[in-house]
Amino acid sequence: MATETAQPRPQARKPYLLGSIDAFQEVVSTAVILPKEDGVISVSEDRTIRVWLKRDSGQYWPSVFHTMPSTCSCMSFNPETRRLSVGMDTGSICLLFMHFCFLSLECLDEAQLYLHLYVSAAHQGRVSVVLFVLEMEWLLSTGQDKNLTWHCSESGQQLGTYRTMAFVSGLQFDIETRHAFVGDQSGQVTILKLEQDSCSLVTTFKGHTGNVTALCWDPVQRVLFSGSSDHSIIMWDIGGRKGTAIELQGHNDKVQGLCYASHTRQLISCSSDGGIVIWNMDVTRQETPEWLDSDSCQKCEQPFFWNFKQMWDSKKIGFRQHHCRKCGQALCGKCSSKRSTIPLMGFEFEVRVCDVCHESITDEDRAPTATFHDSKHSIVYMHYEPTTGSLLTSGTDKVIKVSMSATWLELGFTPI
Repeated sequence: MATETAQPRPQARKPYLLGSIDAFQEVVSTAVILPKEDGVISVSEDRTIRVWLKRDSGQYWPSVFHTMPSTCSCMSFNPETRRLSVGMDTGSICLLFMHFCFLSLECLDEAQLYLHLYVSAAHQGRVSVVLFVLEMEWLLSTGQDKNLTWHCSESGQQLGTYRTMAFVSGLQFDIETRHAFVGDQSGQVTILKLEQDSCSLVTTFKGHTGNVTALCWDPVQRVLFSGSSDHSIIMWDIGGRKGTAIELQGHNDKVQGLCYASHTRQLISCSSDGGIVIWNMDVTRQETPEWLDSDSCQKCEQPFFWNFKQMWDSKKIGFRQHHCRKCGQALCGKCSSKRSTIPLMGFEFEVRVCDVCHESITDEDRAPTATFHDSKHSIVYMHYEPTTGSLLTSGTDKVIKVSMSATWLELGFTPI
Protein backbone atom coordinates (compact mmCIF):
# COMPACT_ATOMS: atom_id res chain seq x y z
CA MET A 1 0.00 0.00 0.00
CA ALA A 2 2.17 2.80 -1.28
CA THR A 3 1.55 6.52 -1.12
CA GLU A 4 1.69 9.03 -3.95
CA THR A 5 3.59 12.30 -4.13
CA ALA A 6 1.98 15.02 -2.02
CA GLN A 7 -0.83 16.88 -3.77
CA PRO A 8 -2.67 20.13 -2.93
CA ARG A 9 -5.47 19.60 -0.44
CA PRO A 10 -8.95 19.89 -1.94
CA GLN A 11 -11.78 21.66 -0.11
CA ALA A 12 -9.53 23.33 2.47
CA ARG A 13 -11.67 24.92 5.17
CA LYS A 14 -10.71 26.85 8.29
CA PRO A 15 -11.87 25.50 11.68
CA TYR A 16 -13.76 27.80 14.06
CA LEU A 17 -11.33 28.47 16.94
CA LEU A 18 -13.10 28.38 20.30
CA GLY A 19 -10.03 29.05 22.44
CA SER A 20 -6.32 28.43 22.90
CA ILE A 21 -3.91 27.87 25.79
CA ASP A 22 -0.25 28.82 25.36
CA ALA A 23 1.18 29.05 28.89
CA PHE A 24 3.46 25.99 28.61
CA GLN A 25 7.24 25.71 28.93
CA GLU A 26 7.37 22.30 27.23
CA VAL A 27 5.35 20.33 24.68
CA VAL A 28 1.97 19.04 25.90
CA SER A 29 2.02 15.21 25.70
CA THR A 30 -1.74 14.70 26.06
CA ALA A 31 -4.79 16.88 26.67
CA VAL A 32 -8.53 16.18 26.85
CA ILE A 33 -11.69 18.30 26.92
CA LEU A 34 -13.90 18.41 30.03
CA PRO A 35 -17.35 18.93 28.46
CA LYS A 36 -19.45 19.37 31.62
CA GLU A 37 -17.01 21.70 33.34
CA ASP A 38 -16.07 23.57 30.15
CA GLY A 39 -12.40 22.92 30.73
CA VAL A 40 -9.24 21.14 29.60
CA ILE A 41 -6.84 18.72 31.35
CA SER A 42 -3.25 18.65 30.12
CA VAL A 43 -0.09 16.73 30.96
CA SER A 44 3.24 18.05 29.78
CA GLU A 45 6.92 17.24 29.35
CA ASP A 46 7.56 19.78 32.16
CA ARG A 47 6.18 17.20 34.67
CA THR A 48 2.94 19.09 35.29
CA ILE A 49 -0.74 18.15 35.29
CA ARG A 50 -2.89 21.21 34.73
CA VAL A 51 -6.64 21.78 34.72
CA TRP A 52 -7.88 24.80 32.78
CA LEU A 53 -11.41 26.17 33.24
CA LYS A 54 -13.05 28.52 30.76
CA ARG A 55 -14.16 31.83 32.27
CA ASP A 56 -16.85 34.27 31.17
CA SER A 57 -14.22 36.16 29.19
CA GLY A 58 -13.83 33.12 26.94
CA GLN A 59 -10.26 32.50 28.11
CA TYR A 60 -8.96 29.37 29.83
CA TRP A 61 -7.49 30.00 33.29
CA PRO A 62 -5.46 27.49 35.36
CA SER A 63 -7.33 25.87 38.24
CA VAL A 64 -4.90 23.05 39.08
CA PHE A 65 -1.12 23.05 38.77
CA HIS A 66 0.21 19.71 40.00
CA THR A 67 3.85 18.67 39.62
CA MET A 68 4.62 14.97 39.11
CA PRO A 69 7.85 13.17 40.15
CA SER A 70 8.92 12.84 36.50
CA THR A 71 7.95 13.75 32.93
CA CYS A 72 4.34 12.90 32.03
CA SER A 73 4.39 10.88 28.81
CA CYS A 74 0.68 9.99 28.38
CA MET A 75 -2.71 10.32 30.02
CA SER A 76 -6.31 9.11 29.82
CA PHE A 77 -9.38 10.51 31.57
CA ASN A 78 -12.63 8.76 32.50
CA PRO A 79 -15.34 11.46 32.73
CA GLU A 80 -17.83 9.13 34.46
CA THR A 81 -15.62 8.49 37.50
CA ARG A 82 -13.32 11.51 36.98
CA ARG A 83 -10.29 9.26 37.24
CA LEU A 84 -7.11 10.50 35.65
CA SER A 85 -4.50 7.91 34.63
CA VAL A 86 -1.01 9.27 33.96
CA GLY A 87 2.01 7.41 32.57
CA MET A 88 5.55 8.70 33.15
CA ASP A 89 8.90 8.37 31.44
CA THR A 90 10.26 6.40 34.43
CA GLY A 91 7.77 3.59 33.73
CA SER A 92 5.49 4.41 36.66
CA ILE A 93 1.73 4.99 36.48
CA CYS A 94 -0.34 7.29 38.66
CA LEU A 95 -4.14 7.14 39.10
CA LEU A 96 -5.77 10.29 40.48
CA PHE A 97 -9.30 11.41 41.33
CA MET A 98 -10.48 14.84 40.23
CA HIS A 99 -12.90 16.83 42.41
CA PHE A 100 -14.68 20.02 41.35
CA CYS A 101 -15.71 22.73 43.81
CA PHE A 102 -18.79 24.84 43.02
CA LEU A 103 -19.67 28.27 44.43
CA SER A 104 -23.25 27.61 43.33
CA LEU A 105 -25.19 25.12 41.23
CA GLU A 106 -24.07 26.88 38.05
CA CYS A 107 -20.76 28.45 39.06
CA LEU A 108 -17.65 26.24 39.05
CA ASP A 109 -14.89 27.64 41.26
CA GLU A 110 -11.94 25.26 41.02
CA ALA A 111 -10.77 21.67 40.59
CA GLN A 112 -8.67 19.51 42.92
CA LEU A 113 -6.65 16.33 42.37
CA TYR A 114 -6.32 13.47 44.88
CA LEU A 115 -3.90 10.56 44.55
CA HIS A 116 -5.69 7.20 44.39
CA LEU A 117 -3.02 4.76 43.23
CA TYR A 118 0.67 4.81 42.35
CA VAL A 119 2.14 1.86 40.43
CA SER A 120 5.90 2.09 40.65
CA ALA A 121 7.97 0.67 37.76
CA ALA A 122 5.00 -0.73 35.86
CA HIS A 123 7.41 -0.67 32.90
CA GLN A 124 11.17 -0.64 32.47
CA GLY A 125 10.98 2.39 30.20
CA ARG A 126 8.78 5.31 29.21
CA VAL A 127 5.02 4.57 29.30
CA SER A 128 3.61 5.12 25.80
CA VAL A 129 -0.14 4.52 26.35
CA VAL A 130 -2.32 4.15 29.44
CA LEU A 131 -6.03 3.19 29.49
CA PHE A 132 -8.45 2.83 32.41
CA VAL A 133 -11.20 0.23 31.89
CA LEU A 134 -13.97 0.97 34.40
CA GLU A 135 -16.03 -2.18 33.73
CA MET A 136 -13.05 -4.44 34.50
CA GLU A 137 -11.31 -2.15 37.00
CA TRP A 138 -8.19 -2.61 34.89
CA LEU A 139 -5.37 -0.22 34.15
CA LEU A 140 -3.87 -1.13 30.76
CA SER A 141 -0.51 0.28 29.72
CA THR A 142 2.30 -0.15 27.20
CA GLY A 143 5.88 1.03 27.35
CA GLN A 144 9.22 1.24 25.62
CA ASP A 145 10.08 -2.12 27.22
CA LYS A 146 7.74 -3.68 24.58
CA ASN A 147 5.36 -4.96 27.26
CA LEU A 148 1.58 -4.69 27.47
CA THR A 149 0.53 -4.94 31.11
CA TRP A 150 -2.75 -4.72 32.98
CA HIS A 151 -3.04 -3.91 36.70
CA CYS A 152 -5.92 -3.87 39.14
CA SER A 153 -6.96 -0.22 39.43
CA GLU A 154 -7.88 -0.68 43.10
CA SER A 155 -4.90 -2.60 44.51
CA GLY A 156 -2.22 -1.85 41.91
CA GLN A 157 -1.47 -5.58 41.58
CA GLN A 158 -0.18 -6.65 38.18
CA LEU A 159 -2.65 -9.11 36.68
CA GLY A 160 -0.88 -10.00 33.45
CA THR A 161 1.67 -9.04 30.83
CA TYR A 162 2.31 -9.69 27.16
CA ARG A 163 5.61 -9.21 25.32
CA THR A 164 5.24 -7.51 21.93
CA MET A 165 7.61 -7.74 18.97
CA ALA A 166 8.23 -3.98 18.80
CA PHE A 167 7.65 -0.75 20.72
CA VAL A 168 3.90 -0.19 21.11
CA SER A 169 2.58 3.16 19.91
CA GLY A 170 -1.19 2.52 19.90
CA LEU A 171 -3.64 0.72 22.21
CA GLN A 172 -7.43 0.28 22.19
CA PHE A 173 -9.71 -2.06 24.16
CA ASP A 174 -13.14 -3.58 23.44
CA ILE A 175 -15.09 -4.14 26.64
CA GLU A 176 -17.62 -6.61 25.19
CA THR A 177 -15.07 -9.12 23.87
CA ARG A 178 -12.08 -8.14 26.07
CA HIS A 179 -9.98 -7.74 22.96
CA ALA A 180 -6.94 -5.47 23.13
CA PHE A 181 -5.78 -3.90 19.84
CA VAL A 182 -2.06 -3.20 19.87
CA GLY A 183 -0.25 -1.20 17.18
CA ASP A 184 3.54 -1.17 17.11
CA GLN A 185 6.49 0.39 15.30
CA SER A 186 6.87 -2.56 12.93
CA GLY A 187 3.61 -1.49 11.26
CA GLN A 188 1.71 -4.46 12.68
CA VAL A 189 -1.61 -4.50 14.57
CA THR A 190 -2.05 -7.37 17.04
CA ILE A 191 -5.36 -8.48 18.57
CA LEU A 192 -5.15 -10.10 22.01
CA LYS A 193 -7.84 -11.71 24.16
CA LEU A 194 -7.26 -10.56 27.76
CA GLU A 195 -8.36 -12.56 30.80
CA GLN A 196 -7.99 -11.76 34.47
CA ASP A 197 -4.49 -13.24 34.68
CA SER A 198 -3.63 -14.37 31.13
CA CYS A 199 -4.02 -13.50 27.47
CA SER A 200 -4.03 -15.25 24.11
CA LEU A 201 -3.11 -14.15 20.60
CA VAL A 202 -6.15 -13.84 18.32
CA THR A 203 -4.61 -12.56 15.06
CA THR A 204 -2.31 -9.96 13.53
CA PHE A 205 -2.81 -7.44 10.71
CA LYS A 206 -0.06 -6.10 8.50
CA GLY A 207 -0.93 -3.34 6.04
CA HIS A 208 1.27 -0.34 6.80
CA THR A 209 4.76 0.23 5.44
CA GLY A 210 5.61 2.52 8.38
CA ASN A 211 5.07 2.64 12.14
CA VAL A 212 1.54 2.44 13.52
CA THR A 213 1.14 5.85 15.15
CA ALA A 214 -2.56 5.90 16.11
CA LEU A 215 -5.48 3.52 16.71
CA CYS A 216 -9.21 4.15 17.05
CA TRP A 217 -11.88 1.53 17.81
CA ASP A 218 -15.59 1.91 17.06
CA PRO A 219 -17.48 -0.67 19.16
CA VAL A 220 -20.79 -0.02 17.37
CA GLN A 221 -19.69 -0.67 13.78
CA ARG A 222 -16.91 -2.93 15.11
CA VAL A 223 -14.21 -1.45 12.92
CA LEU A 224 -10.64 -0.53 13.83
CA PHE A 225 -8.84 2.44 12.30
CA SER A 226 -5.04 2.55 12.24
CA GLY A 227 -2.86 5.50 11.23
CA SER A 228 0.79 5.33 10.29
CA SER A 229 3.97 7.23 9.59
CA ASP A 230 3.50 6.16 5.96
CA HIS A 231 0.76 8.87 5.83
CA SER A 232 -2.03 6.31 5.37
CA ILE A 233 -5.06 5.18 7.37
CA ILE A 234 -6.54 1.68 7.18
CA MET A 235 -10.05 0.71 8.29
CA TRP A 236 -10.10 -2.93 9.41
CA ASP A 237 -13.59 -4.49 9.41
CA ILE A 238 -13.34 -6.67 12.52
CA GLY A 239 -17.07 -7.32 12.92
CA GLY A 240 -17.62 -8.34 9.29
CA ARG A 241 -15.18 -11.27 9.68
CA LYS A 242 -14.28 -11.03 5.98
CA GLY A 243 -10.83 -9.53 6.35
CA THR A 244 -11.87 -6.31 4.60
CA ALA A 245 -9.28 -3.52 4.80
CA ILE A 246 -10.13 -0.08 3.39
CA GLU A 247 -7.27 2.34 2.75
CA LEU A 248 -7.61 6.12 3.19
CA GLN A 249 -5.03 8.44 1.65
CA GLY A 250 -5.47 12.09 2.59
CA HIS A 251 -2.38 13.21 4.50
CA ASN A 252 1.00 14.49 3.40
CA ASP A 253 2.75 13.63 6.67
CA LYS A 254 2.71 11.20 9.59
CA VAL A 255 -0.77 10.51 10.99
CA GLN A 256 -0.75 11.64 14.63
CA GLY A 257 -4.30 11.01 15.83
CA LEU A 258 -7.62 9.34 15.00
CA CYS A 259 -11.10 9.94 16.47
CA TYR A 260 -14.43 8.53 15.34
CA ALA A 261 -17.71 10.49 15.62
CA SER A 262 -20.28 7.69 15.66
CA HIS A 263 -23.34 10.00 15.64
CA THR A 264 -22.29 11.53 12.30
CA ARG A 265 -20.37 8.51 10.93
CA GLN A 266 -17.24 10.60 10.47
CA LEU A 267 -13.60 9.75 11.02
CA ILE A 268 -11.37 12.63 12.12
CA SER A 269 -7.65 12.30 11.46
CA CYS A 270 -4.71 14.65 11.95
CA SER A 271 -1.08 14.68 10.85
CA SER A 272 2.13 16.24 12.10
CA ASP A 273 2.02 18.93 9.39
CA GLY A 274 -1.12 20.36 11.01
CA GLY A 275 -3.61 18.88 8.57
CA ILE A 276 -7.00 17.70 9.85
CA VAL A 277 -9.18 15.53 7.60
CA ILE A 278 -12.84 14.72 8.25
CA TRP A 279 -13.82 11.55 6.39
CA ASN A 280 -17.42 10.66 5.55
CA MET A 281 -17.66 6.99 6.53
CA ASP A 282 -21.39 6.80 5.74
CA VAL A 283 -20.59 5.75 2.16
CA THR A 284 -19.86 2.37 0.59
CA ARG A 285 -16.10 2.27 0.23
CA GLN A 286 -14.02 -0.09 -1.89
CA GLU A 287 -10.85 -2.01 -1.12
CA THR A 288 -7.74 -1.02 -3.02
CA PRO A 289 -6.61 -3.84 -5.35
CA GLU A 290 -3.52 -5.93 -4.77
CA TRP A 291 -0.67 -4.91 -7.05
CA LEU A 292 -0.03 -7.55 -9.69
CA ASP A 293 3.45 -8.86 -10.52
CA SER A 294 4.67 -9.00 -14.10
CA ASP A 295 7.94 -8.87 -16.07
CA SER A 296 6.34 -6.76 -18.79
CA CYS A 297 3.59 -4.16 -19.16
CA GLN A 298 0.20 -5.84 -18.95
CA LYS A 299 -1.19 -3.48 -21.61
CA CYS A 300 1.46 -3.06 -24.33
CA GLU A 301 3.73 -5.97 -23.25
CA GLN A 302 6.86 -3.80 -23.27
CA PRO A 303 9.54 -5.39 -21.01
CA PHE A 304 10.45 -3.92 -17.65
CA PHE A 305 14.10 -3.05 -17.09
CA TRP A 306 14.92 -6.28 -15.20
CA ASN A 307 13.52 -8.53 -17.95
CA PHE A 308 16.84 -9.02 -19.75
CA LYS A 309 15.71 -11.93 -21.90
CA GLN A 310 12.77 -10.09 -23.46
CA MET A 311 14.87 -6.94 -23.85
CA TRP A 312 17.52 -8.95 -25.74
CA ASP A 313 15.03 -10.85 -27.89
CA SER A 314 13.02 -7.76 -28.85
CA LYS A 315 16.07 -5.44 -28.99
CA LYS A 316 14.18 -2.93 -26.83
CA ILE A 317 15.13 -0.93 -23.75
CA GLY A 318 13.26 -1.92 -20.59
CA PHE A 319 10.87 0.44 -18.82
CA ARG A 320 10.19 1.21 -15.19
CA GLN A 321 7.21 -0.57 -13.62
CA HIS A 322 4.17 1.35 -12.34
CA HIS A 323 0.77 0.26 -11.05
CA CYS A 324 -2.76 1.48 -11.69
CA ARG A 325 -4.33 2.33 -8.33
CA LYS A 326 -7.79 1.28 -9.53
CA CYS A 327 -7.16 -2.12 -11.15
CA GLY A 328 -3.71 -2.96 -9.75
CA GLN A 329 -2.17 -3.93 -13.11
CA ALA A 330 1.58 -3.60 -13.67
CA LEU A 331 2.14 -1.01 -16.41
CA CYS A 332 4.75 1.10 -18.13
CA GLY A 333 4.68 4.89 -17.77
CA LYS A 334 3.06 5.42 -21.17
CA CYS A 335 0.12 3.13 -20.39
CA SER A 336 -0.43 4.72 -16.95
CA SER A 337 0.08 8.40 -17.71
CA LYS A 338 -3.30 9.58 -16.44
CA ARG A 339 -4.10 10.87 -12.93
CA SER A 340 -7.40 10.91 -11.05
CA THR A 341 -8.88 11.03 -7.58
CA ILE A 342 -10.77 7.89 -6.49
CA PRO A 343 -12.44 8.96 -3.21
CA LEU A 344 -14.43 5.75 -2.65
CA MET A 345 -11.11 3.89 -2.70
CA GLY A 346 -9.71 6.43 -0.23
CA PHE A 347 -7.64 8.40 -2.74
CA GLU A 348 -8.61 12.02 -2.14
CA PHE A 349 -5.47 13.15 -4.00
CA GLU A 350 -4.85 12.39 -7.66
CA VAL A 351 -3.11 9.05 -8.19
CA ARG A 352 -1.78 7.10 -11.17
CA VAL A 353 -4.37 5.14 -13.17
CA CYS A 354 -4.26 3.34 -16.52
CA ASP A 355 -5.94 4.79 -19.59
CA VAL A 356 -8.84 2.30 -19.46
CA CYS A 357 -9.62 2.98 -15.80
CA HIS A 358 -9.33 6.73 -16.32
CA GLU A 359 -12.08 6.59 -18.95
CA SER A 360 -14.29 4.54 -16.62
CA ILE A 361 -14.09 7.03 -13.72
CA THR A 362 -17.05 9.42 -13.83
CA ASP A 363 -17.44 12.87 -12.29
CA GLU A 364 -19.69 11.26 -9.68
CA ASP A 365 -16.89 8.82 -8.82
CA ARG A 366 -14.57 11.80 -8.27
CA ALA A 367 -16.90 13.50 -5.75
CA PRO A 368 -14.88 14.08 -2.55
CA THR A 369 -15.75 12.11 0.58
CA ALA A 370 -13.55 14.17 2.92
CA THR A 371 -13.01 17.79 3.91
CA PHE A 372 -9.62 19.27 4.72
CA HIS A 373 -8.68 21.73 7.45
CA ASP A 374 -5.50 23.45 8.62
CA SER A 375 -4.86 23.65 12.37
CA LYS A 376 -1.99 26.13 11.86
CA HIS A 377 0.38 24.16 14.09
CA SER A 378 2.29 20.87 14.01
CA ILE A 379 0.01 18.44 15.87
CA VAL A 380 1.31 16.12 18.60
CA TYR A 381 -2.02 14.92 20.04
CA MET A 382 -5.73 15.19 19.22
CA HIS A 383 -8.92 14.65 21.24
CA TYR A 384 -12.53 14.84 20.05
CA GLU A 385 -15.43 15.46 22.43
CA PRO A 386 -18.66 14.10 20.84
CA THR A 387 -21.11 15.80 23.20
CA THR A 388 -20.04 19.28 22.05
CA GLY A 389 -18.48 18.53 18.68
CA SER A 390 -15.26 20.19 19.89
CA LEU A 391 -11.80 19.15 18.74
CA LEU A 392 -8.63 19.68 20.77
CA THR A 393 -5.13 19.65 19.31
CA SER A 394 -1.79 20.14 21.04
CA GLY A 395 1.25 21.04 18.97
CA THR A 396 5.01 21.29 18.94
CA ASP A 397 4.50 25.06 19.37
CA LYS A 398 3.48 24.28 23.00
CA VAL A 399 -0.06 25.51 22.32
CA ILE A 400 -3.42 23.80 22.89
CA LYS A 401 -6.23 24.75 20.50
CA VAL A 402 -9.92 23.95 20.96
CA SER A 403 -11.77 24.23 17.67
CA MET A 404 -14.98 23.40 15.89
CA SER A 405 -15.07 22.70 12.17
CA ALA A 406 -17.46 24.47 9.83
CA THR A 407 -18.66 20.97 8.94
CA TRP A 408 -19.85 20.38 12.52
CA LEU A 409 -21.51 23.80 12.63
CA GLU A 410 -23.47 22.79 9.55
CA LEU A 411 -24.56 19.62 11.36
CA GLY A 412 -26.15 21.66 14.13
CA PHE A 413 -23.38 21.94 16.76
CA THR A 414 -23.01 25.32 18.45
CA PRO A 415 -19.77 26.62 20.02
CA ILE A 416 -19.43 25.96 23.73
